[in-house]
Amino acid sequence: MDDAVPNGLDLAPFRGLRYDPDRVGDVAQVTSPPYDVVEPGGIPVLEDSDPHNIVRLVLPREARHAGTTLRTWLAEGVLRPDPLPALYIYEQRDHNSIQRGLIGALSLDSAVLPHEDVMPGPVAGRTALMSELAANPEPILLVYKGGGRASDIVEQTTHQHPLLGLRTPDGIRHRLWAVTDPDAVAAIRADLAPRNALIADGHHRWAAYTRIREHAHADGRGAGPWDRGLVLLVDTVRHPLRVGAIHRVLPNLRLSDALDALARYGNAGAGAFLARPLDGTLPAAQWALDQAAGPAFLLAGDRRFHLLTGPDPVLLDDAIRHDRPATWRGLDATVLHAALLEHVWRVPDNFDNIGYVHDAAAAVRQANRTGGTAVLLRPTQERVVRSLAEQGIRMPRKSTSFGPKPATGLVLRSLDLE
Repeated sequence: MDDAVPNGLDLAPFRGLRYDPDRVGDVAQVTSPPYDVVEPGGIPVLEDSDPHNIVRLVLPREARHAGTTLRTWLAEGVLRPDPLPALYIYEQRDHNSIQRGLIGALSLDSAVLPHEDVMPGPVAGRTALMSELAANPEPILLVYKGGGRASDIVEQTTHQHPLLGLRTPDGIRHRLWAVTDPDAVAAIRADLAPRNALIADGHHRWAAYTRIREHAHADGRGAGPWDRGLVLLVDTVRHPLRVGAIHRVLPNLRLSDALDALARYGNAGAGAFLARPLDGTLPAAQWALDQAAGPAFLLAGDRRFHLLTGPDPVLLDDAIRHDRPATWRGLDATVLHAALLEHVWRVPDNFDNIGYVHDAAAAVRQANRTGGTAVLLRPTQERVVRSLAEQGIRMPRKSTSFGPKPATGLVLRSLDLE
C-alpha cells in the first residue's frame, strides 16, 4: 500500500507568464493540447502553425532547445510575466458543457491522491524538461469535492471581463481571469485548506515536480519555488469531469497471433478469453463492449474487431496479485496488463511495444497501419478511481482519461519569478 498523504490543499498565487497578443496575434494559434495527447504526427503541424507555438517548449527536439527557446521568447517579449501574483480562473466551454477551475502553485506537501502508477522514462523526461526551463509549462489537472467559498468566487469572477478569450481549433472556447484581490485570494486558500484532491491528469508531471524538489534539496538549495507545482483544480461538485478510457496499441503483435495465443492458453484448449468476431462499424463494436459483463476488451486490427469476454478464472488467479482489493483485481486495466500483456501475450512493457492512445478511432487506425493490434478499453467510473486512491491503491498506469484537459500555453509558471 502506498504512503499516506497529509491533509489539506495549499494553493498559492504566482506571476503567470502569458503570451503577448501584440507579438503573436491570435493566441489560439500558439496553444496546443497537453503534451501526452499530441500524436507524433501532430508535432510538426503545431510547429508549422506558428513559430511561437507552445509545443516548441513542451515537446522540443531536445530539452536544451526548450530552454534556449524560452529565454529567447522572454527577451523578445513574446512571453511576459503578469505584474502581480494571482490565482487564475480558467473556463473551458463547448457546445454542451462548461468546466471552470483554479490555476495556482500547489505545495507538493498538499493532500494529493495519485491513482495511477507512473513510468520512469516519462518522469525523467518531464524532470529534465522542466529543470531546463526552470518553469512549469502546463498545469496538471486535479479534482476535488468542494462547493464552498472558493467555488463561489470562481463563479462570481466569470461575470467580469476576462484577461483572455479564444477558441482553439477543436472548437472549445477558453477564458482566463486573474484573482489578485488579497481578501479573495485569502478566502480561496482558506476554503481549500482542509480539502484533498485527486490527480485526474498529470501523474508523470506530478512525479517530476517531486523529483525536481528532491534535486534542489539535495543540492542544498533548501526551500524555494521548486516546492510547488502548477495545477488546475476543478470542483467536481460544480463541474463534474468526463471520464474516458486510454487504449493500447501493440504494433508488434498481429491480431491473428494475439487470437492464436488466446486460443492456445489453458487446459484442453479452453482459451484465456472467449473471442467473438464482430461485424460492423467501430461505434457498433464499442457498444457491444459497453454491454459486456466482467472484464472485457475489444481487439482491433487487420480491419476486423473481436470482443473478448469470459476470462479463464485460473488465468486471473495465477496472473493477478492477491494483496489488493477485489475492486482493483477486477479492473479492466489490471486484467489487461497482468493477465493478457504479461501472462498470455508476453508483450515487453516499453514504448516500443505498447502505445497509449486516448481516441479509439486513432488507436484502430494505428493498428491497421502498423499491422498490429489495438486493445480498446472501457472507462473506469470516477467513484471507483477515488475510492482506490483514498485507500492508497494505485491503478495500472494510463487507466483513465479525465477531461476536458486544459489547453497548454494560456499561462505558464516560471520558477525564476518566485
